[in-house]
Amino acid sequence: MNNVVLVGRIVKDLEIEENESKKVTTVTIAVNRPFKNADGEYETDFIPCRLWDSIATNTCEYCKKGDVIGVKGRIQSDDSGAYVIAERVTFLSSKKADEEKANGES
Repeated sequence: MNNVVLVGRIVKDLEIEENESKKVTTVTIAVNRPFKNADGEYETDFIPCRLWDSIATNTCEYCKKGDVIGVKGRIQSDDSGAYVIAERVTFLSSKKADEEKANGES
């Protein structure tokens, strides 16, 4: 069984590309580890995820750097390394909404 579920922040703004008549984007998300290292700090893993077609289009339209997303998918590898193929993306929060909430805006 090859299933992955991740929650993390988008580390850079997204751009959609056309690849063999399909839309694709690669989003890297920062996922915090659930434990502290020897220095008492949390470490972060940076996981590349490939999004295709409508998932890529919607994510590029509604998300930006700093937003928190959930990704459900599978691990795949090729000559460029290992990455997650997203089967589902959930928009959990946006950096702008978090800032507005902190400033008391609606």
